[in-house]
Amino acid sequence: MNEHVHPSADLTKNQSLVMGALTKSDGPLSAYTILDQLREHGFRAPLQVYRALDKLVEFGMVHRLESLNAFVACRHPDCDDHETIAFMICETCGLVSEISDNALANRLKLLAGETRFALKKTTIELRGICRNCQTA
Repeated sequence: MNEHVHPSADLTKNQSLVMGALTKSDGPLSAYTILDQLREHGFRAPLQVYRALDKLVEFGMVHRLESLNAFVACRHPDCDDHETIAFMICETCGLVSEISDNALANRLKLLAGETRFALKKTTIELRGICRNCQTA
């Protein structure tokens, strides 16, 4: 299992810049959006962004949202301690909320175990409308 690396001093310059862009963002960002935001900092190719993102995901500091093909900074303290992470994605405003639930994690582990599947990590994406957009 990868060690969780949080001190920004341990990050390369590119990793720090990508992490900064994600942390400042109110929602998920694609690699190309990050590239556009960081061009003035010397980023020229998508590969530079993808390399930084790969490491940040490995460190547990960033999550990839498969359904959006985008990335978000981890906003859940110690989420690397959780085997199951769920994201609620508002289809109206784009808000992404990160949650974890031990009961859900245990149920998924039990279901996987029944088929002798060695579950390591689960990411769930829930798509819908957030409370603010429902009342707007």
